[in-house]
Amino acid sequence: MYSTVMSTSERLIESTRELLWERGYVGTSPKAILERAGAGQGSMYHHFKGKPDLALAAIRRTAEELLATAEAALDTPGTPYDRIAAYLRRERDVLRGCPVGRLTMDPDVMASPELRAPVDETLARIRARIAGIVELGQEQGEFAASLDPAEIASAVVATVQGGYVLARASGSPDAFDAGVRGLLTLLAPRN
Repeated sequence: MYSTVMSTSERLIESTRELLWERGYVGTSPKAILERAGAGQGSMYHHFKGKPDLALAAIRRTAEELLATAEAALDTPGTPYDRIAAYLRRERDVLRGCPVGRLTMDPDVMASPELRAPVDETLARIRARIAGIVELGQEQGEFAASLDPAEIASAVVATVQGGYVLARASGSPDAFDAGVRGLLTLLAPRN
């Protein structure tokens, strides 16, 4: 399934990432990981201490990718409002959901402080980044001084994560898009 150029440890991480998204932690067996990676039976334990260690590497990689994607959208040119809009409107596979947000629904991941940490840290970093953009917008007079930047940042992330849930429940990206439009209407500068 994977290129032979990719190292065995990389194939194991990528396979685990996919399986965690598809099946959750409990449903991601070492056997399934090895089969998907096209790796031999002992290779997981050669590269990782076991399933928890491999899952942590996979979750970290997923979290790093989500953070990089979010930062790229938030770094777009334009006003603070434009940058938040770019983050909210960036292309996503809405019906598939968020690979990091989905981990919050996995009781085994949430029960493990080690596995939960990269999820929490990533969402916290995105919220902090958005809060900084809101603060900039306040300094520039684009957003009202009465807004709490941390609360607005939480509302932005909650709109994205909740939008995934609504879209998946309805089987249509329309609910996600409606949530984004609604939040952007509320945030629109009043000039």
